Amino acid sequence: MTTKLDKSLKREISIEGEPFIVTIDPIGLKVTPKGKRKGHELAWKDLVSGEAALAVALNASVQQNRE
Repeated sequence: MTTKLDKSLKREISIEGEPFIVTIDPIGLKVTPKGKRKGHELAWKDLVSGEAALAVALNASVQQNRE
């Protein structure tokens, strides 16, 4: 039996020694450096439709242009 995801679920993870917050909600998931507001988002519909790689590449491109 599984539990329906109807609200946000946050967990802290460590990637190469740096803390990040992973937020999973009904719309998708978001990985954010701890203490920051902006991170990388991925919608569930993009993941299941195969558009995930394109979405990740687009987000990375947009992020580079902001810096």
